[in-house]
Amino acid sequence: MTEKARILSGMRPTGPLHLGNLLGALENWVKMQDQYDCFFFIADWHALTSDYENTGPMSGYIIEMMIDWLSAGLTPEKSTLFIQSQVKEHAELFLILSMITPVPWLERNPTYKDQIVDLGPNMVGTQIGLVVPDITVGRQTAESGQRNAPYIKATSIDDLKQFADKFNRRIIGIDPEAGIMKKTREAMREYGLYNYELIKGSEVSMVAELSNAIRKQRWIVVTGWEPHWKFARWKLKFLDDPKNVYGGKEEIHTIVRQGLKDDMPDVYQFLDNYSWAPEDLEQLMIWIQEDQGMYPGEKALRYMRYHGDQIKSWLE
Repeated sequence: MTEKARILSGMRPTGPLHLGNLLGALENWVKMQDQYDCFFFIADWHALTSDYENTGPMSGYIIEMMIDWLSAGLTPEKSTLFIQSQVKEHAELFLILSMITPVPWLERNPTYKDQIVDLGPNMVGTQIGLVVPDITVGRQTAESGQRNAPYIKATSIDDLKQFADKFNRRIIGIDPEAGIMKKTREAMREYGLYNYELIKGSEVSMVAELSNAIRKQRWIVVTGWEPHWKFARWKLKFLDDPKNVYGGKEEIHTIVRQGLKDDMPDVYQFLDNYSWAPEDLEQLMIWIQEDQGMYPGEKALRYMRYHGDQIKSWLE
């Protein structure tokens, strides 16, 4: 006997059901009962994403919703009907999925899109790619006043083939499952870097290798992203990526929930004003790094003292 395909769907108990629920979902659910192994649930945990401040009516909505479902033709004899919060494994599954689901996937979900407001970029110029030191040997400038050339001549990912021996045929990476490592494996294929090895490790080991190479003026190329405190410590540069494997300059946006402007106008205005550059964040990050992550609050206060006008613009 062929097993039926399984269907899982739910509704949030945020108020009385209406005609749209009947025509848009319930009528289809009733028909599906005879074709599929159906699981329909009342998504009371999901409802907290918008009604967390007033949960009192929810218990009544849950009862009313179940009555409406049964009245429309759903039946426990054909489907499994349940309340989300009564199955604790939902919380465990949410934790796992929240750690592996990219934000762009969420942004394509109509339910998610309808509940958020994009206030625009709070940081412009973020980037990932391959990074090399941009440091000269000896004096920074010649007698003419022009800047001496960096000791690493490569300026593009294409150049890595030419200087393979100089780089010891290695690209220093981080955690093998990190997104930038996947992109780097793609870049190695696109640029024909078949004689290079992508070294797995961690952020700590990558930075240690970078520090040691700069100190001894050795050639090195690492996976890098900005903002990162290493750009505040050393003069570094991204290798040009003519095939655009890494995607170029990007932005970080401020996302808030629907209704925040009405509920908390001062908070909304602050978040709307909030904006800074990668080098601003990198300055704060290097202060925290230099103290081995201790007392970040003190470093934040230090940043506020140095950038008073910027902080004031956030609070206007």
